[in-house]
Amino acid sequence: MSGASGIGPVEPGEGTHAREFPGAAAAPAPPHPGRRRAALVLGAAAVLLAGGGYLVATRPHRPPPPEVPYPAQTVAFSFVGGRGTPADAPPRSFSFAVRMTVMDGPPVTVPRMTQPYAGLTLTESPSAPFRTKAGSPREITITMHVTDCGTVPKDAGLPFLDVTLRNTRAIQVQSFILGSRYAQHLSRALKVACSNS
Repeated sequence: MSGASGIGPVEPGEGTHAREFPGAAAAPAPPHPGRRRAALVLGAAAVLLAGGGYLVATRPHRPPPPEVPYPAQTVAFSFVGGRGTPADAPPRSFSFAVRMTVMDGPPVTVPRMTQPYAGLTLTESPSAPFRTKAGSPREITITMHVTDCGTVPKDAGLPFLDVTLRNTRAIQVQSFILGSRYAQHLSRALKVACSNS
């Protein structure tokens, strides 16, 4: 038996037509290049968004910077000692010095200094307002003038100064008790000022 044997689909011969059989599945059309590109871009964007959200949610957060302290928490006043009274001061005046120290934080401004006794007035040098920064203590000369000897204390036990303080966080009025040396100095000075009244 002669003839060629082959393996593979039978191809239509010359003069014949290939037929399509009803019900046979058509080969799927290749995807449109534009749609495929859009799907890839959308998929990549979704992956990036998910990854970015994960990184934001899981990265360590920096703690907020510490808050600036209140000025009264950073300032100290101390009594230095008696000072010569200015020549232009009115009679019954006396002077002394205090030291203002800003221990830390931003600079502190003193807009006003007062004292609690009705029969006394106070002026300071340098004149308020003045500013002091941390690490640079400032000496302030205070001159008190007795206006009414009947209303000043005969023996000042715990005298204090009221000082208005301002920094970038707040304005506060703070009373500073300057200790026993200041109390003794004030009592002596008041006795001398009122001795001839």
